[in-house]
Amino acid sequence: MSINPLGEVKYRYRLALEHLERAKKLFLAKDWVGTILSSKLAVENFAKAVIAVFDVPTWSHDPSNQLNALIDRLPVNLIGSLQELAATAKEMVSEHGRASYGEPAEGLTPMDIYKEVHAVDALKKAEKAKTISEKAFKRLNVSL
Repeated sequence: MSINPLGEVKYRYRLALEHLERAKKLFLAKDWVGTILSSKLAVENFAKAVIAVFDVPTWSHDPSNQLNALIDRLPVNLIGSLQELAATAKEMVSEHGRASYGEPAEGLTPMDIYKEVHAVDALKKAEKAKTISEKAFKRLNVSL
């Protein structure tokens, strides 16, 4: 199977946008758990869209190591923001499991854990990931 790098970039970006839009709808419905899970997946896929400019993204839910490994191939004016994107992806990776299963050892379901404040924070991170990825695409001359 051959990979079309621009096709992968566009696919990951569209996927991230879908997750972000879903997160916004779930937030309006006061579904805090759904907002967090969709926001996490948006961040993950915005990061993977940037990675796809240079490499095939891994199937890991944590693209931070792969993104950080590309730092030496990035324009200097993108390094700081893409390090921020990698840090956000790493920070949110645990939300995938927690939003799906809660904290079983403590007997907490996802709805026990997450409140509106958590959903607001996750949504802000997803929006920031979108902004960073779009800035990267512009500076890398990638047309979506």
